[in-house]
Amino acid sequence: MKELRKGYTTGTHTVAAFRSCLDTFLAINESCTTKTNKIDNDDLDVTKGCEIVVSLDFNKDNFLLNPTFQKPQTFQSGSNYLEIYAGLGVGVVTKKGLKIPPSYPAINPAPLEAIKEYFKIKTKKVQNLHLKCCISVTNGQEIAKHTANSKVGVLEGISILGTTGIVKPVSSSAYIDSVKTEIEFAIQNGYKTLYFTLGNSAFNTACKKSDKEAIIEIGNFVYDSIELAVKLKAKEVIFLCGIGKMTKVYQGFKNTHNRFGVIDFSKLQEDIKKNLKYEVDIEATLTVKGISQELQKVGLLDEFYKMITEESNKKIKQWFNTSKVKAIILEEKEVLGW
Repeated sequence: MKELRKGYTTGTHTVAAFRSCLDTFLAINESCTTKTNKIDNDDLDVTKGCEIVVSLDFNKDNFLLNPTFQKPQTFQSGSNYLEIYAGLGVGVVTKKGLKIPPSYPAINPAPLEAIKEYFKIKTKKVQNLHLKCCISVTNGQEIAKHTANSKVGVLEGISILGTTGIVKPVSSSAYIDSVKTEIEFAIQNGYKTLYFTLGNSAFNTACKKSDKEAIIEIGNFVYDSIELAVKLKAKEVIFLCGIGKMTKVYQGFKNTHNRFGVIDFSKLQEDIKKNLKYEVDIEATLTVKGISQELQKVGLLDEFYKMITEESNKKIKQWFNTSKVKAIILEEKEVLGW
C-alpha cells in the first residue's frame, strides 16, 4: 500500500516565510516580500498548494489588507515593535468563541508565538524598529468559500492554522481540526444541541431545526467527530445521515468513506432475518436502497429503519459510553420518529 504523504500546516509555511522575509529585511533595511506554496500532501485540505505571502514594511498603508475592520497583533521586544495584519486572502475574526478574539487576524496562537520568538531573537541588536507585517494568501477569499470560516465569523479569507506544524494524512487532521473549531464555537456561543450531518440532505434538514452555527458537516469522520463532542462536553448532539451511511455506523465503521471498507450484506441479511423475521434477497440488489425498497413492499421499512437506528446508537455507546449523541436516519421524505 502506498505510504500517504505528510505535509506542513499553513502556520508552519507562514512562519518559514516570515523568517526568510525578516532576514532579508534586516540585511537590506527596506521593504520586502517572501512567497511560499503550501506543500502538497494526502490530507483532505483545500489549502494544498496555496500561495502564502509575507510582506514587511515601515508603513502599513503599502499593504493590500483584508477589507474587514481589524486590529493588528502587536508584539514588543525591548524598544522594537511588530504589528501583524491580515492581508487579502487571510480572514479576520468577527465572532467570539474562537482561539483568536474578534477583530484580529485569523492566525492561530502557535504560529503567532513562533513569529514573535523569531522576531525577538533576530532583533536583539536592533533599537527602535517599528515594523509592520502583512500575511496574505493568493485567492484566499475563494478558498475560504470551501471552508466553514464564514459560518464561525472568519471573514474574507482562510485561517492560518497549526499546532504541531505537521499535517498527518492518516487522520485527515485539517478536516478534523475544522470540525473541532466548529464544535468549540457552537458550545461557546451557547448552543445546547449540535447537529452532525453527512450529506446535503441532512444539512438542509438540520437547517430547518437550528441555526447554521450549530450544524457541523463532519464529512465521513463519524468516530473522530463524536470523540471531539465527548471531549468538549457537548450537551446534546443529533447525528443525521441517510440509511446507507448509518448502516455502516451500525456495522462499526468509524469512517464511512468507501476506502475504509464496504457494507457486509451477508451480516445485514442475517440481522434483518433475526430482528424482522424476513429474509431479503441480497443477490438481487447489493445496495441498502434496494433492500429498503424490498422491505417497503412488504411493510417492514419502518421496522428496518428502527433496527438500524437502535443498533447504530448502541455502537456509538460502545465507542463512548458517556456520549450525548443520538443517531437519526434521514428518510427521503422525512426523518423517522423525529
